[in-house]
Amino acid sequence: MTSTRTAAVRAGIEGGWVDLRNSFTNAQDITYYLFIPIVSIAALVVMGDATFRDSGAALQTLALPSILGMSIVFSGISTAAMWLHLDRDDGTLLRARATPNGIAGYLVGKSLFITGSAAVTAVLVVVPGLILFDGFEASATAWVTLAAVFVFGMLATLPIGAVIGSLGDDPKKIDLIAFPILATIAISGIFYPITALPGWLQVIGQILPTYWIGLGMRSALLPDSMAAVEIGGSWRHLEMIGVLGVWTVIGLILAPILLRRMARRESGANLAARRLKVLQRVQ
Repeated sequence: MTSTRTAAVRAGIEGGWVDLRNSFTNAQDITYYLFIPIVSIAALVVMGDATFRDSGAALQTLALPSILGMSIVFSGISTAAMWLHLDRDDGTLLRARATPNGIAGYLVGKSLFITGSAAVTAVLVVVPGLILFDGFEASATAWVTLAAVFVFGMLATLPIGAVIGSLGDDPKKIDLIAFPILATIAISGIFYPITALPGWLQVIGQILPTYWIGLGMRSALLPDSMAAVEIGGSWRHLEMIGVLGVWTVIGLILAPILLRRMARRESGANLAARRLKVLQRVQ
């Protein structure tokens, strides 16, 4: 059993790398990689010389690390849910289920692909941002913190995406998850410090992982003096690890249960029925 599981995981890793490498030759994937960086840099340029209240902190400087956090949230939740649903509808998940420990290998490969894609997007945001805008830290400690927050962020969001992707058979429901994600971004201090929001919205924002991922990115790239505009005037690293850890645990508990249930329900008949519904909608 152990050797079979190891082989499945190894196959998943190899498949994930192949999918990631192939995505660099696919026009649609390349467009996806470029979309968030281009829109993000354009939004920062539009902000111009605006500052946050009387702090003198440039909104451009505050927003760039938060945008990195936003891209992680979208990759971990929305992208994971979308791929899981697409792979269920095209039979990939059914084929994985027919292979010993195939679901485990599938999840390893897909997680590697999504994490690699998110890393590419993050690099395409942060490198131009550091070149075009001032006020960022570029020390070795900053890069280590950036990488650590990225890993914590993906661990917290990928299981959530898997949970959402395992629920429901209607592709329209998967498409709609972008709206609640945007709502969480609006109250999580992405484009404007959360301290500018009403107190009750600040509480809600701090329950969600989006705020903490953005805060972690700001702690990595901004000088310590910039923490003055944050809640409590601190980067609150321990609280960040705690909240993201809780979300990771919740996701890792729920995701396997729901994914196993979804896999058990997969069959050739169910796949054919879903395809028939799609054809009927097209007609």
